[in-house]
Amino acid sequence: MANSQYEYVKSFEVADEVMPPNVIVVRVEGRDFRRFSDVHEFEKPNDKRALDLMNSCAVAVLEQYPDIVFSYGYGDEYSFIFKKKTKFYQRRARKILSLITSFFTSVYNSKWEEFFPQEELRYTPSFRARVMSCATLEVLQTYLAWRQNECHVSNLYITCLWMMIKHKKTYEQAEEILKDTQRSERNEFLFQQFNVNYKKLPQIFRLGSCSFMTQSEDTVKYTTNGSPVKRMRRRPAVFQCESISKQRFWKEHQSLAVELGPFENEIGKLNMDFIRSFSFEDKLMPFSWIVVRIDGCHFHRFSEVHEFEKPNDERALNLMNSCAVAVLEEFGDIVFAYGVSDEYSFVLKKTSTLFQRQASQIVSVIVSVFTSAYVAKWKCFFPHKQLKYQPSFDGRAVCYPSSQILRDYLAWRQVDCHINNQYNTCFWMLVKEGKSKSEAQRILKGTQTKEKNELLMHKFNIDYYSIQEIFRRGSSVFRLKEGQLKTVENSIDYLKIISDVVDGRYYLEIFGPLLHLSEQVNVTAIFGPDLAKPGESL
Repeated sequence: MANSQYEYVKSFEVADEVMPPNVIVVRVEGRDFRRFSDVHEFEKPNDKRALDLMNSCAVAVLEQYPDIVFSYGYGDEYSFIFKKKTKFYQRRARKILSLITSFFTSVYNSKWEEFFPQEELRYTPSFRARVMSCATLEVLQTYLAWRQNECHVSNLYITCLWMMIKHKKTYEQAEEILKDTQRSERNEFLFQQFNVNYKKLPQIFRLGSCSFMTQSEDTVKYTTNGSPVKRMRRRPAVFQCESISKQRFWKEHQSLAVELGPFENEIGKLNMDFIRSFSFEDKLMPFSWIVVRIDGCHFHRFSEVHEFEKPNDERALNLMNSCAVAVLEEFGDIVFAYGVSDEYSFVLKKTSTLFQRQASQIVSVIVSVFTSAYVAKWKCFFPHKQLKYQPSFDGRAVCYPSSQILRDYLAWRQVDCHINNQYNTCFWMLVKEGKSKSEAQRILKGTQTKEKNELLMHKFNIDYYSIQEIFRRGSSVFRLKEGQLKTVENSIDYLKIISDVVDGRYYLEIFGPLLHLSEQVNVTAIFGPDLAKPGESL
């Protein structure tokens, strides 16, 4: 990142490392999936296609991130367990959970048509996540026993519930009948009333699914006489197992014991308070501005594979801006957003109580909504390019105590935009002229702003300040009232907006040409604000 007078704002980022030897568990859960399943008419009480889709996403996560050695899921949730000695993302909780959530979301959207070929995805799903920090293997063992027990309890309940609904009971009536009933009573109820033996229902419904890497023999080639040459390969596999927390299961799969260690004892009665005490708590400071910054993961490669125009691809930037608009439409607590290249910063109002200010939930959901929008909107901006693999984003949440510091943060990001874009413009012009990338880097090494401007002007006849502002200054997204919007729509040249937010007068004066309005009346995207100082040139 570029150096500037605003660099000090980085000091407000708080370390959230999960210290070793704690085992990291990331649990990803569907957000409002009851509504999602109703809208998309999932079969009740269980839709195997939906569970197979979840399992397929889990397998994709295992293939993408080899530090994950085991996963378990049921319904709309999946837990991912990292090997004990992982150094993935320096064990930073929010970066890890946001990346896993983003990739899971991306795969879910991409694979929807494969599992629901006749069902249109009517709106984009999103997920949230939390981190469990398991101090001992006993805690991990107890956690797994808890989640599989929850699978059994919840599935037994919803099986009874939906059998009654299918036999003309209302939802409320069915809930009243099941109120305060025990497992044995529900089992008996199913058999007596509907002739259903619960234990004979498909295991995927009753036990959930676990997935991990296994060794299997694979034919890699054939000799000249036609004999197969075989090698052992690691492949992900999905199982349904009676008890994933038992010693026997762990002993049967030695790879798990190698990466995590063996379970020494069997689990007795579950203590919910004991398990919940290991949840990674990360509540953000009250009455401070929350900024969630998301960044594209390995987008340098992503842009090359998808042949983005260099140094800037306006379609890619407009896709990012469209995703930011989708996030603002989803969360009323976000009052301002600023983006450049493959990153976006979302500012939540100081008084926000979104998700009780729990950083893990705020970050994971915002990243998930953004990722869902990116995959869903890809064809709108790249109609002739296939999405060759799933994109993902990571995120972080930082608190800023004053409006001035927040403004300096935004200025820092805009200065970074300016410096990086100026360098990239010079770099790619040199490469397009015939220089190698290493030659272009050598020519630009140690050059200042003025020298880069002169190089562009004298060598390529390009006035840097005539380049589109969306490239030079980034993009801002915020809401306008309907009355203000009419003024915006009639604006031909420049806007000067001083807006009101919940806790008083807005502290930013926005200058820049209007390039785009969202379809929603109350949200607009405006490109080219100067966030460093009102009216001051970068």
